[in-house]
Amino acid sequence: MIRKPLKLFAGSSHPLLAQEIAKYLKIPVSETINTRFANGEIYVRPVETVRGYDVYVVQTCTERVNEELMELFILLDSLKRSFSGKIHVVMPHYGYARQDRVAQPREPITAKLVADLMSAAGADHVITMALHSDQEQGFFDFPVDNLNPRKLFVEYFRRKKIKDLIIVSTDAGGAKDVKKFADMCGVDFALVHKTRPKANVSEVLHVVGNVEGKTCLIYDDMIDTGGSVVNAARALRQRGANKDMYLAAVHAVFSDPCVSRLKEAKFREVVVSNSIPLAPQKRFRGLTVLSVAPLLAQIVENVHESKSVTKIFDDRP
Repeated sequence: MIRKPLKLFAGSSHPLLAQEIAKYLKIPVSETINTRFANGEIYVRPVETVRGYDVYVVQTCTERVNEELMELFILLDSLKRSFSGKIHVVMPHYGYARQDRVAQPREPITAKLVADLMSAAGADHVITMALHSDQEQGFFDFPVDNLNPRKLFVEYFRRKKIKDLIIVSTDAGGAKDVKKFADMCGVDFALVHKTRPKANVSEVLHVVGNVEGKTCLIYDDMIDTGGSVVNAARALRQRGANKDMYLAAVHAVFSDPCVSRLKEAKFREVVVSNSIPLAPQKRFRGLTVLSVAPLLAQIVENVHESKSVTKIFDDRP
């Protein structure tokens, strides 16, 4: 299937996803030595030669984001110094993506900083999913494939054939993406207008759209502490929406107290992707995890064979 030399590596953040991608590509995950010095410094290097090989490194970002990024930078540097060909980073969840602008005086733009560090470490290309804002692609000095797995969720909910469905965005920033989701499902769209007094705190101000008697599907790019989606669900129910309510998001960050909040909100079903690994204590009844491995494997194959990747995730008619 693959003609040119290719090796797939995995950081410590999501080895199961890397194994699943490798299975679709019909290649093994190349071995690395990944250890720590006594003082906690990270040591990573490939075991086998990479000279002349194009390499793909799977490393997502979890709650250990700082350690995972440092591990990635060190692995990229070792690959670069080992005369590899092109170095591609497969990062389903891009760390620090929410810090993408100066919203208050003296704030950093950390999403740009991470992109610069990745470039300095040796990356030639990044494959990621659902960046917090599309404009972040401009932070990189090399090509970026920002995949939108919207079709994966649309196909899943189409099969459920939910009656009186309406798709809901939790904020204006995600309204465009959610509107496309609604159009693909052939249903109406609603918007929850909220404000953020401070980080991880949200307050619902208005609901735009008629949700009375509707079954709401709240769709977002990520669920962190769960405050926004739970507040949105409460506001929708107060405005006459059906008690049966669904929640879907690409990135299941699930920081405390998210899981307890989602349980208390009594969603009919919570659907997320496996862009971030979920520990057993973060899983609960009614949670469905969709795998993005087939999509990422297709992207890797097409990139490696110099084929278009647009047709894989493009949802335009």
